[in-house]
Order: sequence, then C-alpha cells, then structure tokens
Amino acid sequence: MDSRVLIYEKDGGIAWVTLNRPEVLNALNMEMRDELWQVLHALQDDPDVAVAIFKGAGEGAFSAGADISEFGTAPSVVEARRARRERDLWGYMLAIDKPLIAAIHGFALGAGVELSMCCDLRIAAEDARLGLPEVSLAYIPSAGGTQLLPRTVSPGLAMGLILSGDTIDAQEALRIGLVQRVVPRQRLYAEAETLARQLMTRGPLALRYAKEAVTQGLDLPLAEGLALEARLARLALASRDGREGLRAQREGRAPQFLGV
Repeated sequence: MDSRVLIYEKDGGIAWVTLNRPEVLNALNMEMRDELWQVLHALQDDPDVAVAIFKGAGEGAFSAGADISEFGTAPSVVEARRARRERDLWGYMLAIDKPLIAAIHGFALGAGVELSMCCDLRIAAEDARLGLPEVSLAYIPSAGGTQLLPRTVSPGLAMGLILSGDTIDAQEALRIGLVQRVVPRQRLYAEAETLARQLMTRGPLALRYAKEAVTQGLDLPLAEGLALEARLARLALASRDGREGLRAQREGRAPQFLGV
C-alpha cells in the first residue's frame, strides 16, 4: 500500500511502515493519521506479517510530531473529540499483539516520540533527538506521552522531560531506557531488520502472550499480574508451539513454530 504520506511494504514477514512527509520532517497530519489507521489494521490482520518496523523518510527526522498547521482546524471541539473516540489510533496501536519496532533517526518529537513509545522496541541512530516539547507551545502531550513516558522510564525522569520540554540525544535516551539500542545512522535499518528476523525465530504465540503479560500486567496489582502471567504461561506450554519447542530442544534441532 503506497500513499502520498505513508508507505506500507512487506518483505518476508516484516511490514515496513514509512512516514513519508520528509519536506516537513514527517509531521503527522490528519491524512497520515487516517492512512496509519488503515495500515495498523492491515498489519494486525495479515497472517503473513510477523513483525512491523516503523521509520521516517528523508534524512531529517523519524517524525517531528503533529502538524501544528492543522491545530484548531476541526469544525468544532465536539467534532474533534468524536473523531478521536471513533478512531483511537494510539490505543489501537498499543493493542496490536505483534512485535512493533521503531527505527528512529533525526528528530522524534511530540507525537513522533509518542508513536515510537507505542512500539515495543526502539532502536535509535546516533543522530536521534527525542523529546516532548509541547509545553513550549502552551500545550501538553496528547498522543499518550504523559502516560507512556512514565511507564517507559522512571516517573521522575518522565516528569522532568515533560515539564521542561527539553530534547535529549540518543545516548541519553539509551541511558534512561527510552531506547534499547543506539547504532550508527547507516546501520539503523539493517539493525532493525536483524532484530525483526531474530524475533521471527521465536514462537509467535509466545511473543503474543509475553507482550500481553507485560502490557496488561503494568496496570494490575502485582498479585493479579502474576496470576495473568501464570495463566498465559499455561496456555503457552499447552499449545502446539509449546510442545514443539520442548521437543525440538530434546532432539537438538531447530523448532518449527506455527503460531498455534
């Protein structure tokens, strides 16, 4: 699926989603949000897609955030709220049960870094700059940043970044846990693909259960989270893939997972 503002490609089980507005640092406008809504459903429903990688076109940015030229252009506040309820883009992205990887270069600001936090894994190029600068516009992060950042890094660090609006470089993002890896710019997409293909060697059902245990467990009391983990572990062990994994280990061969 190609559009003017978003490119969706598949390659051997990997979906590549490219934010394609390099002339405005891949700022997310309404057209891109609408296309992203369709793409997210496509990759979630496609059995041939195992992992998705999100990246930005051009040299300047993963995404510099929401397109501020569209701020205040909705017909009314009521209409804007209705549209967001009907299409909870970020909520849907967080609910996708396949691994999502963000390959970040250049600027990842505002909605750009929020989109990356909707992914499970983030790899940053050495030139990446990340931040939530909304307060400098007398606004606040509204694509999940106030909730996702303190769930990704410590609440104190998150509060500091949100209230200051400061940007940080890739090494600082790695230090605080906002990204999991920093690589040279020229290696960014190769490293993201290597990680995706590594994930594809794991049991797809186990990946879904593990992701569910982590994401849902974060919002549960510890005892309930442990009960969730135990239930999902039983399901994984009882699955065809679970039996295959143990059998393959005993027989000294590579497992053949089917996702069931």
